[in-house]
Amino acid sequence: MSFVDDINNLDPNNPGVWPMPVKAVLFVIVFAVIVYAGWHFDITEQRVMLFGLEQKEQEQIEILDVRQKKAANLNALKEQMKEMQQNFGDMVRQLPNKTEVAGLLIDISQTGLGAGLEFKLFEPKGEAPREFYAELPINISVVGDYHQFGEFVSGIAALPRIVTTHDISITPMDKTQPADGTPLLQMTAIAKTYRALEEEN
Repeated sequence: MSFVDDINNLDPNNPGVWPMPVKAVLFVIVFAVIVYAGWHFDITEQRVMLFGLEQKEQEQIEILDVRQKKAANLNALKEQMKEMQQNFGDMVRQLPNKTEVAGLLIDISQTGLGAGLEFKLFEPKGEAPREFYAELPINISVVGDYHQFGEFVSGIAALPRIVTTHDISITPMDKTQPADGTPLLQMTAIAKTYRALEEEN
């Protein structure tokens, strides 16, 4: 009887009486399936783990790259910070202290008079404290011409202390300059100076 006949005459309800060649082939097939299934699932799991490790490796490489760039720029950043602190200190030194504010107000007034302006109003307001300085606004109203206004604003900007001008408004007047007949204008503005609070703190 041939092997094919053996397979055709198999009794599925009684595998114990199957011929030895059939049992051997069946055993090899089942063993191969089990080995393949184990290998497949194990490889799949390892691939998932490998993918996760590759992602972590890439993240670590990116973190290392960022840190390496920061480390390479550390000296430059330190120098930049030092320069910023120096500039900040220079700016703070340009803020008058309490005893210098009165002199600065006189300087602003003298700058306007030196430009040939006529003061209608020069009214320092109350200080407004900020984080490390106090802001002192001054309401100003002067009469003159455009040239004199420009000279006044330029003179304020050239003062050794920080003074800024805000809310500038220029309106024509019905008068003219007695000397040359130039139309007179009135300028209203808020000049702000700043006082350092560092000494008090």
